[in-house]
Amino acid sequence: LLCCCLGHRFGMSRFVFKAVQELRIHFCQKGKSSAGLRDFVKSNYAEMKKVNPMVPILVREAEGIEPTVTARFDKGLEASISMTDMNEKTIGSKFKDLCN
Repeated sequence: LLCCCLGHRFGMSRFVFKAVQELRIHFCQKGKSSAGLRDFVKSNYAEMKKVNPMVPILVREAEGIEPTVTARFDKGLEASISMTDMNEKTIGSKFKDLCN
């Protein structure tokens, strides 16, 4: 069981990522629809890695792509959520939904 804490930043003390094997974050470097996810990664990546040093957290930037977060779980199961036009607080909530 793997766990990730994003701290107290979003008014919740913990975001627990159950059985996450890998986290993939995709966004556009310049696109307005990716701004919230870019800001979220900038603010929270170091803490996510500190709490989960053995979980690969892959951040990929590509021009014009939809901002998404994909979690890979045990047995190859995956779940993705679009983060288009969301702010940091909403993205924090979506991370919790995705990984619980």
